Formats: sequence, C-alpha cells, structure tokens
Amino acid sequence: MELDVSSISDPRSSGLTMHINKVHHVTTIARVAQDLGEDEDWLHDVANEMEIEDGVIWVYGVGEDGVMAFTDFGIENLIELIKMHKDDPTLLTRWDRTE
Repeated sequence: MELDVSSISDPRSSGLTMHINKVHHVTTIARVAQDLGEDEDWLHDVANEMEIEDGVIWVYGVGEDGVMAFTDFGIENLIELIKMHKDDPTLLTRWDRTE
C-alpha cells in the first residue's frame, strides 16, 4: 500500500488527525491565589499534586527560577483540589510524610 503524498500537503484533506495546542494564555499562581482569595504558599502546596495533564505548567524567564501557572482547565482542577483539601486538611500533612 502506498501513501498518496499529494494529499498530505493539506492535513484536512488526508483524514489525518493533528494535535493542536489550544492554550492561548495561562494565569500565574499569584494571580490565581488573589482571584480565589487563597494564600499563595498554601495554594502552591496544594498544586504540587498536579501534573501537566491537569493544566499546570512552569513559566521561565530571564533570571527567574520559574513561576507556576495554570491553564483555564488547570484552574478548574485546582479549585476541585482546594475543595478536597478544605474538606480534609490532613491531606497535605499525609502527603508531606510520604516524601
């Protein structure tokens, strides 16, 4: 079976599925903490459980260590984690002991 290279020039015509990153902005943890009325340090501890698939990323600039930031999806996930941690404040202490 040969692949028709002429149809690959336009991905829509080839039937191929492409992953396109639809994230056009992120919000820093400082801004999220301010918007949600939460302590930034506590929020950082809660967000440490998150993975990139959950909508958290690190943003690096010149001379900076990096800043935690969230996609809109990440903020939604973070809000759910906040609720879980407020319902059971011992979650962070249990997490700290496992390291």
